[in-house]
Amino acid sequence: MDLVQFQHDVRLTQTIKSPAANIISGSLEYMSCDESKCLPPEFLEFKINLATGKQVTDDKSATGPHVNGEFVDHAVPSLQATFENPVSDCGTQKEEKSSNLLWMFIFGMINGFIALLTPCVFPMIPLTVSFFTKDTKRKGWENGLWYGISIIAIYVVLGLLITIVFGAAALNELSTNPIANTIFFLIFIAFALSFFGYYEITLPSSWSNKSDQMADKGGFIGIFFMAATLAIVSFSCTGPLIGSALVSAASSGFLGPLVVMGGFSLALAIPFGLFAAFPAWLNSLPRSGGWMNSVKVILGFAELALAFKFLSVADMTAHWGFLRYELFISIWVICALGMSAYMFGWIRFPHDNPKRKLNASFALFGLGFAILGIYLATGLLGSKTTGTYNALSLMSGLAPPAHYNFFRPEGKVNDEGETRYASLTKCANNFDCFHDYYEGLAYAKQKNKPILLDFTGYGCVNCRKTEEHIWVKDNIRNKINDDFVLVSLYVDDKMALDTPYLISPLQDNKKMKKVGDIWADFQIANFKQNSQPLYVLISPDEKVLTAPRGYNPDVEGYEAFLNCGLNAFKDLNPAVIGSSK
Repeated sequence: MDLVQFQHDVRLTQTIKSPAANIISGSLEYMSCDESKCLPPEFLEFKINLATGKQVTDDKSATGPHVNGEFVDHAVPSLQATFENPVSDCGTQKEEKSSNLLWMFIFGMINGFIALLTPCVFPMIPLTVSFFTKDTKRKGWENGLWYGISIIAIYVVLGLLITIVFGAAALNELSTNPIANTIFFLIFIAFALSFFGYYEITLPSSWSNKSDQMADKGGFIGIFFMAATLAIVSFSCTGPLIGSALVSAASSGFLGPLVVMGGFSLALAIPFGLFAAFPAWLNSLPRSGGWMNSVKVILGFAELALAFKFLSVADMTAHWGFLRYELFISIWVICALGMSAYMFGWIRFPHDNPKRKLNASFALFGLGFAILGIYLATGLLGSKTTGTYNALSLMSGLAPPAHYNFFRPEGKVNDEGETRYASLTKCANNFDCFHDYYEGLAYAKQKNKPILLDFTGYGCVNCRKTEEHIWVKDNIRNKINDDFVLVSLYVDDKMALDTPYLISPLQDNKKMKKVGDIWADFQIANFKQNSQPLYVLISPDEKVLTAPRGYNPDVEGYEAFLNCGLNAFKDLNPAVIGSSK
C-alpha cells in the first residue's frame, strides 16, 4: 500500500462536555500498519483530572500476566533476543514465498470458468460477440482484446472498492470473527437458495439499461460498456460466485480481493475475448439448454456445504460447541448425496424441466457425486492412531479438527496427577497440550523437557494441514509425545478475559480484551510475525533453540526441525530429558 507518514509529532484534539466531576475517563482504539500487514487493534484507556490537566494513574500492582484469572507474580518473558540469535541454526527453514495469493488466483479462475457455464453467462457469448462480426479481421483482434481487458478492469476495480470500503485489516479480522462468519453463513445459504431457483439476486434493471445505451455508442467506450452490461446482466449467476470468492479471500489481506477478482475476470475474459476476435468459433459451442440449470443447482449444493464452513469457524472461535466434527461431515455427506440424487433425477427444483430424462452424462456425474459422498463418509470412521476420527485430506481446513467431536471425547491426559494445570487437555491428534504458555512453561521446567510452542488459530487452514498430515506420522507423533511439551496458543480465541483489559508490558502497556489477544501479542512482540502456524522450540529456561518454522508441507523437514531443537536442548542440558533438575 502507499502509506503517508508524519515527519513530526501529531496531535489529535477533541472537544467534550464534562459533568461536574473533575475526572473524566475514556478509551482509544487504534491499530498500526506497514506496507505488508496490520497488527491487531490496541486499546488505550485514559483518566484525566480537569483541575490539574494531568493524567490520573491507577494502581499498577494488579497488572501483568494472569493465568486462569489469577495474577502471576513473574514478569512476562521476552524471547526476542534469543529468537534473533537461537541456540542453533541447524533447523533454519528455507524461506518460501507464500502461495496463498497464487491459490486465491486459481480459486478465482475456477469460479470464473464455472460462471461461464451458468444460464446467465453462457447465452451472452453469442449475443455480445455478434457485435464484432461486422468488423475486419484486424479490427476484430483489437476489439476482442479491448473487450477482455474491459472485463478484467471492471471486476478488479470491484475487488479494489471492496478492499477500500472495508479495509485490509478489517477483511482479515472478519475471517475469524464469530458474528461476521455467522453472517457469511446466512449469505451463503441465500446464495444456495438462489441457485436452486427459488428466487434471483439481480441488480436494478435501470443499471443494465443505462449501460446498454452507452454500449450503442460504439468504439472503445462502447465496448467497455458492453463488458459492463455483461457484468450487470449476469449478476444473478456470478454474484454468488463472486461473493464466495471474496469471502474466501478475506484472510489474505489487502491483495486477496484484488487477486481473486483478477483470476475470476481473466477466466471470463479469455473466452469472450477469443470469441470476439474469432466469431466463427461460435459454431463449435454446445447449445444452451437445461444442462445449464443443472450447473446452477449443483453450485447451490456446493454453496450450501461451504456455508457450514463459516458457521464452523464461528462455532469454534466463540466456543458455542454445537457444530462439531460428526455433524459437519454428515452435512457434507448429505450435500454430496443430494447432488447425486439430483443428477439421477430423484429430486427436482423450480426451474427443472419436468420431462428431463436421465442420460449418460448425468448418470456419470451422479455416480461421481455418490462416490464423493462415500469418501466423505469414511471421515466418520475411527482412527486407531489418534483415538478420534479418520481426518480426510480433502477436508483439511474445511472441517473442524477431528478431536472436536461429540461421540469420541478427548481422553484423560497421560499425566493425570497434574490436575493443577487447568489448561492441560487433549488437543489435535489426541496429544497432551497446554493452552496457556505460563502453565506449559512451569510443566516443562518440572519435567525437564523442551517446549514445542504452536501459534495456531481456529480458522487457520494451514494449521489443520500440519496437524492432520504431518503430526500424524508415527516418527513425528512419537517425538512430540515423548520429548516435548506441546503448548498450542490460539490467537483468534474470542473468549473474554477473566480480567478485562489485561496489560502487556511487551508492547507499550497495550491492553487486551480477549484470550487470543494475549497470544497474538506474545507472538508479535517476541517473534515479529502475526501469521499462523508458527512453531517455536524453547528450552525450559526460555531460550529459543532453533529458527522458528512456519507452514511447510515437507514432513522430513519438520522432523529435522524437531531433531535440531532436541539436539540443541541436549547440548545445553546434559541431563536426561524427562528427569527432574
